[in-house]
Amino acid sequence: MASSPSPIRGQRLRSDLRAMLAEGFTFSLMVGVGEFYFAPFALALGFGDISAGLVATVPMLVGALLQLVTPAAVGWLGSHKRWVVLCAALQAATFVPLAAGALAGAMPPAALYVAVALYWGLGMATGPAWNTWAGILVPAPLRARFFARRSRWSQGALLAGLALGALLLQRGGGGGDDRVETYAWAFTVALTARAASVVFLTRHSESEPVPIGDTRISLPAIREHVARDGHGRLLAYLVAFQVSVWIAAPYFVPYMLGPLGLDYAEFALLTGVAFLARIAVLPALGKMARAVGTRRILWIGSIGIVPLPILWLVSDSFLWLLGLQLVAGAAWAAFELATLLSFFEHIPQQSRTSVLSAYNLVNAAAIAGGSLLGAMVLRALGETPVAYTAILMLSSLARLVSLSLLRGTSNVIPPAGSSLPLRTLSLRPSAGAVQRPVLAGLPQEATEAMHESRPSMGTIAS
Repeated sequence: MASSPSPIRGQRLRSDLRAMLAEGFTFSLMVGVGEFYFAPFALALGFGDISAGLVATVPMLVGALLQLVTPAAVGWLGSHKRWVVLCAALQAATFVPLAAGALAGAMPPAALYVAVALYWGLGMATGPAWNTWAGILVPAPLRARFFARRSRWSQGALLAGLALGALLLQRGGGGGDDRVETYAWAFTVALTARAASVVFLTRHSESEPVPIGDTRISLPAIREHVARDGHGRLLAYLVAFQVSVWIAAPYFVPYMLGPLGLDYAEFALLTGVAFLARIAVLPALGKMARAVGTRRILWIGSIGIVPLPILWLVSDSFLWLLGLQLVAGAAWAAFELATLLSFFEHIPQQSRTSVLSAYNLVNAAAIAGGSLLGAMVLRALGETPVAYTAILMLSSLARLVSLSLLRGTSNVIPPAGSSLPLRTLSLRPSAGAVQRPVLAGLPQEATEAMHESRPSMGTIAS
């Protein structure tokens, strides 16, 4: 018979959970008011459409490479907490040169790219360690409900940050240096929010020795996971599809704020609508996954995403764009839920860091590759309206072609009552958000049940 927790242990747990909720809120506020406006900031500095688009993708690849040191760094420090707090504090500091550049009204492109690359690298480096640490802090019976609650707090903070950033930047509507300087306010709020999240991270306990585990990225663990149950086919599809998507995706910000002539409020509203649509449909998609499996949901999401770029060319009516963003948010919710459920099904505890790190790296490489391809087209055609039409049509065509790789991908049917807690890492105007699973919120019992209930290889390959 299990003994009940002591009053001291119960008090510590309540303190940890409160700190984790507050940390999730402040982190997401930073994303909404700071990170989301990196590309518009590049435009305000006069960098041009291609540079503004690439600032959202190339630094992400650098970040994915930097995250590979996480397992070894945790081993060196002997603590997940020390590593996460250190990276979070340094990530907050990356807003200092950004705010300084905004106040000065000028910033060298290399300095902007370095600051954003460090931002991404330090942020992504916390992910694997945070997942392990959070999984030990939150008892298994509480995880599903707690991380769902934390997700709701974070979603609210993202929307609040998005709106606050738009409000601050609208104050600089006169253009010129005045508009650039207003970014200093947004980045200062973002720095403050991340600094607050660091304080809340320091309030998380780590009194019991946390198992450090393997301090290397395990290539055998990655190969074993990819080789099983159609995961390799799924990964190939994800790479091809992400490349095709990101031919156009990085340039939606210049397209919205340039040819379409949207102001910051309209720009933020379109992104917020896509994010709200994503949130609204996720519960229904979870039920559908338990009924029919993930592959059908992946087909639905992928087919919904294919024509989106071309549909942006149909009309510049704001009502049309709002409706299009509702569709985009729902389609991307289906796509990401299905891929994450399929790819992260039944990862052994000791392999989670390796698989998540590899997934982040491959995904970031595909994003950077697609964005560079789009940049080549834009540069060749002179960043004109015709060039935007070309990359939008090319992106849709490439998405359509990549659908052929969907055959033979894994099909997971989650057991009743299971869920995939998601952590929103970033907001994207064309997709609503970039999300990753909270692996700590997946009790081992649930993933084992998913493994035992998955279809046979013959069914998967059909």
